[in-house]
Amino acid sequence: MPIPKNYTPQVRLSAKEKAFHQLQRWIVDGTLEPGEKVTDTDLAEALGVSRTPVREALQLLESQGFVEMKPGKETKITLIHPDDALAVYPPLAHLQALAAELAAPLLTEEEIAELKKLVAQYEAAFKEERYHDAAELDEQFHHLITEAAKNPYVLQFSAVLQLHVRRMKYVFFNRPAAPKMQSAAEHWEIIAAFENNDPKLAAEVMKKNWLRPMEDIHKILKDREQ
Repeated sequence: MPIPKNYTPQVRLSAKEKAFHQLQRWIVDGTLEPGEKVTDTDLAEALGVSRTPVREALQLLESQGFVEMKPGKETKITLIHPDDALAVYPPLAHLQALAAELAAPLLTEEEIAELKKLVAQYEAAFKEERYHDAAELDEQFHHLITEAAKNPYVLQFSAVLQLHVRRMKYVFFNRPAAPKMQSAAEHWEIIAAFENNDPKLAAEVMKKNWLRPMEDIHKILKDREQ
């Protein structure tokens, strides 16, 4: 797929940050396709920066598993394999469960009210078949909890794994997620656990919420590969 020429650049970022965030976005949403070969020269021209920040950004993306680099030979976007779902979902589920457990005693009444608002909006979007909106509301729900956990490592590593999940769904389903109403029911259970000051239950339901779709995603990816 041709590298876009007319994207909206981000402001107040260094050249390296600008390159990193834009390339990461293009990889996650499928603009740069799995297996596609890229060059720092072409990317630098498209981004309007020099080759050095692009190379540095590619190195960061390689450390996150989005790019494969063979110095002096080629750089390509990593492929997506069906078993990637089985590799990504369990650690993400455990991190999100930990986030719920840590956040439970820290969430304010205002934050819990916001979580309720997000779930209600999710349900409305799902019923109206606005699945893209539902997916974004689902991500906002989880992000609020992860931020409330006040642990930068949980936040950072969870965010990278979520990008891999989002990439699978963008590339293969042409949308950021495949939401289900069952997810809303589990979100209400998590909120109830928060209100009852039950961190262990919140963690248990959160873990289930992430592991439930894993086998479905794996099967769909496997069927598409075949």
